[in-house]
Amino acid sequence: MDETALITSAQQGDLNAFNTLVLHYQDAVFNTAVRILGDDDKAQDASQEAFISAFQSLRSFRGGSFKAWLLRTVTNACLDELRRKKRRPTTPLEPETNDGDEVESPKWLADPNLTPAQQAEADELEHAIQHCLDALPTEFRTAVVLADVQGLDYSEVAQAIRVPLGTIKSRIARARLKLRECLRSFEELLPAAFRLDGENA
Repeated sequence: MDETALITSAQQGDLNAFNTLVLHYQDAVFNTAVRILGDDDKAQDASQEAFISAFQSLRSFRGGSFKAWLLRTVTNACLDELRRKKRRPTTPLEPETNDGDEVESPKWLADPNLTPAQQAEADELEHAIQHCLDALPTEFRTAVVLADVQGLDYSEVAQAIRVPLGTIKSRIARARLKLRECLRSFEELLPAAFRLDGENA
């Protein structure tokens, strides 16, 4: 994919070029929204809103990391959603359907290569991680999702959130510490390489 050429074409109004970019980045954008909002439907809405906003403001993109620019757009959409609707004091560990029933194995987590027992364990770990992410302050959660889930470097996270680099480093360090503390209660679910105590800590 010639990203630069696609961006140039999209900036000139080529919808097909923009759609190619959307297809390439839609998973990263959606996963960022899910991690920040902790809700599949809201994340879908935020992702759609982000891509619409990105298309409308594409001419303002002046180079650099297009991924970071897109993730800044979806991050803003998520923060707008959180401001519009205050988060509930507690978030269920299990996601729910529209009818309020718990979803035992959300469709986006399914891995056909896992046995039922392995899938159940993977689901529990996924829920534990999201539970701990949801417990973080929004600014910590946003920074650590962009860095540790999406793989942006500190400077790209700073660009995406529009805060100083030193602030980003501090937020990510504090977020990781809080996540480690939270995940201690779920430690039996963690793969050996990620155990919080011992040689692998």
